[in-house]
Amino acid sequence: MKLSEYVEYDATGLASLVRAGEMTPSGLTRLAREAHDEVNPRINAVVEFYADAETVAGADGGILHGVPFLRKDLGFAEAGRLDESASRLYKGFRCDTDDYYIRRARAGGLRIIGRTTTPELGTSGLSESVLNGITGNPWDLERSAGGSSGGAAAAVAAGITPIAASSDSGGSTRIPASWCGLVGMNPSRGRISGGPNSQDGKFGLSRSFVLSRTVRDMAAALDVFSGYYPGDPFIIVQPNRPYVKELSQSTNALRIGIARTKWGTIDVEPDVLQAVESTATLLEEMGHLVTDVAPPFEQEEYSNISLGLSARLVSRLEAAARSMGRCINADTLEPVNLMLYEYARNLTVSQVIEVHDNIRKMRLRVGEAIDAFDILLTPTMPTVARPHGDRYVTTNATVSAEDWVEIDAAFCQYLGVFNVTGHPSVSLPLAQSATGLPVGIQFVGRFGDEATLVRLARDLEEARPWSQRRPTVWAGSRLISP
Repeated sequence: MKLSEYVEYDATGLASLVRAGEMTPSGLTRLAREAHDEVNPRINAVVEFYADAETVAGADGGILHGVPFLRKDLGFAEAGRLDESASRLYKGFRCDTDDYYIRRARAGGLRIIGRTTTPELGTSGLSESVLNGITGNPWDLERSAGGSSGGAAAAVAAGITPIAASSDSGGSTRIPASWCGLVGMNPSRGRISGGPNSQDGKFGLSRSFVLSRTVRDMAAALDVFSGYYPGDPFIIVQPNRPYVKELSQSTNALRIGIARTKWGTIDVEPDVLQAVESTATLLEEMGHLVTDVAPPFEQEEYSNISLGLSARLVSRLEAAARSMGRCINADTLEPVNLMLYEYARNLTVSQVIEVHDNIRKMRLRVGEAIDAFDILLTPTMPTVARPHGDRYVTTNATVSAEDWVEIDAAFCQYLGVFNVTGHPSVSLPLAQSATGLPVGIQFVGRFGDEATLVRLARDLEEARPWSQRRPTVWAGSRLISP
């Protein structure tokens, strides 16, 4: 197989070739390495491609048997491998155990071949760090790939692998999905265990999943990664059938609430609003009932939760500093994370406890406001991919803790709220701006109902296919002199 052929397959397609004996896992890894060597110097998405990648293990016969897979360099512990969180504080840190997610990946047949870039500690929606530099968007190298799973998104969008690990505490899967033209789901709280070290991570706000180019890969990944681990705080309702089986099920008429107004202080760009309106029209043509929905919360509510959650930084960073024999200062942390650490150290016990009640209140308020709808339709992001140099980066030394959470809440005005409530959501690359940049549209389902999202996403992919759109940087398209 040539590289130009490899990049045309999604993960499901590559796995079928392996099962048919037409390709081997090591052969696919060699192609992934070829793709990496061609495009990564331009996009800076992969911080490490394993030297022993062609010999890594994965279960034979898994649903994604033999497919090359990249893990995010933040929160995906793989025994013996570097896990640096894009931070000088963690530089050289190696894990001694595998996360349950990593075990599930291997059981599903995936071959983990390297790790992708992220902003330091995953704090920003733009992927750049002092340790690893700036990750460029394959659609426009002068713009951000998003974050915090920006390296994963850029790698998948440029064709290095068809699928990669992502995580989302306030938009970190869906931001890069929107800006890089990918499918990015944030599953329901509890659908994918964070065990054994991070069950109910960030009080349920943080969830791990993948970025992919197709809906069928999203469904396959749900089947690979869904499951609980001893010690999980609760067991979510289990699906009626494998998620890949949902791809052949019909979609009933749905009650869909549409967000036509902004939910934060940043205005929604005209191209994004147009994409929302066009999608609403399409859904009505499919037979769904579309009704306007008002903003179900105030931006300040989310900002207060974010400030309270900064308290988690203190023990985490101090434990890392002790482990690595380092100090927490400007030499080990970027300005925003150092500022958030100092802010959190001054929080009172009552302020830390209050965040739990704020989360509860927001879950209740939003849950009541959207309970009448089967699906919500919103922009994923209010803007297309931002240019490099934006102030929403962790190297910005000019903002306060309060300023930072307000910037974050404004950019992620349609995203972080559903991390708080636990609802599943997915960003689909249904549109492009006038200049050809991807525009993601978000769909939010009822808690525990990823199945409806899978079916609706399949319908939309069929109605407005995006598979033939290509970014500027695309592996296998390099001109070779005769």
